[in-house]
Order: sequence, then C-alpha cells, then structure tokens
Amino acid sequence: MATHPDPIKQFAINKLLPLDINGVDLSFTNSSLFMVATVVLTSAYFLWSTGGRGMVPTRSQSVSEIVYEFVAGMLRDSAGSSGMKFFPFVFSLFMFILIINMFGMFPYFLTVTAHIIITIALAMAVFLTVLVVGFGRHGVGFLKLFVPSGVPMLIMPLVIAIEIISFIARPISHSVRLFANMLAGHITLKVFAGFIVSLSAMGTVGIVGSILPFAMTVGMTALEFLVAFLQAYVFTMLTCMYINDALHPGGH
Repeated sequence: MATHPDPIKQFAINKLLPLDINGVDLSFTNSSLFMVATVVLTSAYFLWSTGGRGMVPTRSQSVSEIVYEFVAGMLRDSAGSSGMKFFPFVFSLFMFILIINMFGMFPYFLTVTAHIIITIALAMAVFLTVLVVGFGRHGVGFLKLFVPSGVPMLIMPLVIAIEIISFIARPISHSVRLFANMLAGHITLKVFAGFIVSLSAMGTVGIVGSILPFAMTVGMTALEFLVAFLQAYVFTMLTCMYINDALHPGGH
C-alpha cells in the first residue's frame, strides 16, 4: 500500500554548509541558497535587460520597464511624489517576494516565504523604516497618526488605544498574510498530488479515480501562480500605505 507523502517535508531547512561560531548557527542552508539566487538572478536580469537602453526597447527591456512603472505607479498612488525616494526599497521588496514565490512553484524547490521567520523579517524591515522615517521627519508630530480627526473627545482615549494596538500589530498581520497563504497553498497542492500517487498504485480503477485529483492539482497550480503574484502585490501595496503614514501622519 502506497504511503502518503508528508506535505510538510517540502518546507524542511537543510544545512548545505554547516557553520557554527561560538554556539551561533550561521550555516548556509537551502533557504539561504534560494534567497541568494533570487537576488543574483533578479539583479542580473535587470542589469542585462536595461544595459542597452536603446530607443527601440527589446522585449526584455520592455518587461523591465513595465515592472518598473507598475511598482512606481503603486507607490505614487499611495504615498504621492514624496514617496518616490523609497522606490528602491519598495521595488526590491516586490521583486524579491515575487521571484522567490515563483521559485517555490517548481518541484523540489523550497518556498522560502512559507517560513514565518522570513516574512516577519521583511515585515519588520518595513515597520522599522516607517518608525525611523516618521519620527525622523516629524518628531513627536508622528504621533498624530494615532489621533484621527473628527473623533469626539469622549471616546478619543479608546480610539487612540485601538490605533496604537493596530499599529503595533502591523508586522504580525503583514507577515502572517504572506506566510499563511504560501504555506496553505503548497500544502494543499502536495495533498492532491499525494492522492494521485496513492490512487495510481491501486491499478486501473485507481488510475481512473486519479483523474479528478489530477485535474484539481493542475487547476490549483495555476491558482498558486496567481496567488504568488498577488501576495507580492499585497505585501508591496501595504508597504506603500505604511510609508504614506510615515510621510503624512496627519492624513494630508
């Protein structure tokens, strides 16, 4: 009888180059490998595609320009022209999450964003950037973010408390949204793929019965590609909105 493959095993962290310094594990893992590959390949592509800068853009240059304008438009719409100074940060986040999500769609590749430690690190980078920029530009005036206009004084303390809790919870919601969607989607794919293997081992009847989970797997794979893009988009859009809060805490 065929055993069902473990859907969690695909997220295992494996040490490729073990390294321990004074009890601190600094090993180079498969997760490290995919993150380095993402940065190197993405950087190489944009350097290659935009190197010529011809009057008539090549297909690769056109793709780079489309992605550039897509992220730039997202940032301008959310944070205004003053937010464009953060474009390199926002663009890097979008491309890193998008490409690393797409890597995870290949069989036997690791889905790095299915690890909460990675997504919380990305979310904390955004959170700390907002704090530094907000207090750096406005000082204590940044605290106006927690005092909505038009709120009656009677309930103002309650509203301020809710706003502060909501602000502090941003890294949690920002990271868990990406982590949970990538984790759940890949586990579901693995489960349906396991059904195909298990049913196929049962002979002719099983092979016929595996047609439905096979069709579901194909459909869910297409959906996961869409989710991989959407999660990069949502994470980046929220980043743009948070940067806007740092630049315009009063809502102006």
